Amino acid sequence: MSEQCKTCPSNGSCGSDPGQCGVQEDKGLVGTLNNIKNVIVVMSGKGGVGKSSVTGLLATGLAKQGMKVGILDADITGPSQPRLFGLTNQKLMATDYGIVPPTTKLGIKLMSINFFLPNEDDPVIWRGPMLAGAVKQFWEEADWRELDYMIVDLPPGTGDVPLTVMQTLPVNGIIIVSSPQDLAFMVVKKTIKMTQKMNIPILGLIENMSYAVCPHCDEKIEIFGKSQGAKVAGETGIDFLTGLPWREAFNQLADNGKIEDYDTEEIKELVDKIKVKLS
Repeated sequence: MSEQCKTCPSNGSCGSDPGQCGVQEDKGLVGTLNNIKNVIVVMSGKGGVGKSSVTGLLATGLAKQGMKVGILDADITGPSQPRLFGLTNQKLMATDYGIVPPTTKLGIKLMSINFFLPNEDDPVIWRGPMLAGAVKQFWEEADWRELDYMIVDLPPGTGDVPLTVMQTLPVNGIIIVSSPQDLAFMVVKKTIKMTQKMNIPILGLIENMSYAVCPHCDEKIEIFGKSQGAKVAGETGIDFLTGLPWREAFNQLADNGKIEDYDTEEIKELVDKIKVKLS
């Protein structure tokens, strides 16, 4: 039995099953000064599939529909949300509610470890418990105030940070992100099985970079092979939300901190699906 299990309220009765972990009894007891109606987690077992991009696009789409939105950048060792939204050299302030998250052009509140680093490319060399502790602080000690939706951008894998988020935050639903390659889906299936064990609703699967759109002729090119999103979703018993394309225009906007200027019908339809699922 681990040291964490020895202090767990379940006293080890879960048999090390994270879905039965007694830590979950603390859900809803943190961040009580804030009123956050929906917490959506974006995750994938595989890195490089576009979790951060999907997080930013989903938050942007919701904000454009008049929703109050926040992003918790839980990828402590690989944070990218501040760069996507062009938030650099931010001076942090505090209120009785906690640290005030910097705000994007559309009014999205964003909390990331990069705001605490002297330089955005400085590494965070921490062990698991410290990473998980930072995420808890971002939830408990930030002035989120009133939010319709909080989007949590998780690091890849099924380690300390994903477990901390799913066991301590009042998660309403999880969005799984993958790309069309067999290797990506093999790892992503591990994440799906993990969340199913923890009995947290999976809103569905997004296949990112499902195809590329030629910037000259608009031809669709399946650069990573045939789409498998619908097939994998069916095999794992979850919904297939959409396949998002790669577009050169998006890369240019994201690299220049202008993700909020990207606007497509795919994102609008995705946002509508998520809102219906959470209603």
